[in-house]
Amino acid sequence: MNIIILGAGQVGASVAEALASEANAITVVDPDSAALAQLADHLDLRTLCGNAALPDVLRQAGIEDSELLVAVTQSDQTNLVACKMARSLFNVPTRVARLRTAEELESEGLLSDENFAVSHAICPEQEVTDHIVRLIAFPEALQVLEFAQGEATLVGVRAIEGGLLVGKPIKAMREHLPPGVEARIAAIFRGHAPLEPKGDTLIKAGDEVFLLAASRHIRLVLKELRRSLEPVRRIMIAGGGNIGRRVARTLEKNHQVKLIEHSAARAREIATQLANTLVFAGEATDERLLLEENIDEMDIFLALTNDDEDNIMAASLAKRLGCKRVLALINRRTYADLVQGGPIDIGLSPAQVSIGSLLAHVRHGDVARVHSLRRGAAEALELVVHGRPRDSQVVGRRVEQLPVIQGAHIAAIVRRPLEKRVVNRDGFLVEDYVTEVIIPHHDTVIEEGDHVIVFCTSKRLIPKVERLFMVTPGHF
Repeated sequence: MNIIILGAGQVGASVAEALASEANAITVVDPDSAALAQLADHLDLRTLCGNAALPDVLRQAGIEDSELLVAVTQSDQTNLVACKMARSLFNVPTRVARLRTAEELESEGLLSDENFAVSHAICPEQEVTDHIVRLIAFPEALQVLEFAQGEATLVGVRAIEGGLLVGKPIKAMREHLPPGVEARIAAIFRGHAPLEPKGDTLIKAGDEVFLLAASRHIRLVLKELRRSLEPVRRIMIAGGGNIGRRVARTLEKNHQVKLIEHSAARAREIATQLANTLVFAGEATDERLLLEENIDEMDIFLALTNDDEDNIMAASLAKRLGCKRVLALINRRTYADLVQGGPIDIGLSPAQVSIGSLLAHVRHGDVARVHSLRRGAAEALELVVHGRPRDSQVVGRRVEQLPVIQGAHIAAIVRRPLEKRVVNRDGFLVEDYVTEVIIPHHDTVIEEGDHVIVFCTSKRLIPKVERLFMVTPGHF
């Protein structure tokens, strides 16, 4: 695929890195020649220094032969104008824009083909906010990811000494689950290496274990298999930028939230925008300030500034001063790998969190969702099955009949029945469509319309998985 990426910042660089490894022809446009040079040094792509809002620059980038425009500059206006030109002047089929303001994201008319012609809008700051909020809801989790519009949930946890499964094989998990509740260990990472999650694979203390189940059962599964932490009530946030403010605004309704912002002027502004958050002007690395605000009584400390080093130092200090759990926003993936599991409980890469929604529009076949595991080391794909047995390699076939792709496996199938069933809704028996989350076995048959969740231990496997689920040309 010929792809043009506008913007060589954190988001643009992460998109380029994710797509360059998949045999795409990529051109990155940015006015910052130094940022472009850094990308070109370690990725196989073309760069162009220039203003992405100018037609001549887009033409030089090769937009006339491109199939996808990804506009992720820091300027919403530039992204919107670029998408409009890509549609009106160059007829680019798919146009993705990064937008930050709620008014733009929620305005379908503004983004329609008649106006700014945005095929898909993404907001990395909101994606990161949603991810953090899910982590607050599951305080024992390292990652919380949803599939099939929230019907299935994947939770990554660290196996701890004394846990029910530590020292036991994966197949022992079913002994600890109540009747009618199914779950699967979809992935295991030991150190930085993925393990094949087979029935006789032993779980060791320190392993990162990813559990997948129906969303309605996931809390019960976690409770059965791992000691649950107390619910989060008291939260301290470092940083009042786009993400910090969004997180505070979302959490202040049901939690006690304190926010520290180093700029006094910005702190005053934020205080007027938040209803129930205590805002302080100061440095999050100020030990005296943290102690005065009772950091040892906080359930979680969120370091969400724009500076990796400040986030690492503030989170490490908060942990040393007695905070139960700390999270640091870290843009450099190598930093995140280095610090997580030490004094910092979660090192969160914002680009890896937000890139999934964009990759879903780039993958071949009908990919509904893409999630990165372990900061991009592996991926989970949600693929929608199409076709009939004669023009599909998967429809009507048992799992055991599918070609083996070493390092990739089906973890769950989400199925929406065509017929209504009688179900209990708040004590009343009613007819309704009941979505099934199926933990597949060797004899499970895949049907058209299924949402199949596939885990890949390496991104190199993704093209093989996509080809497996494609229908023969002419099906549609």
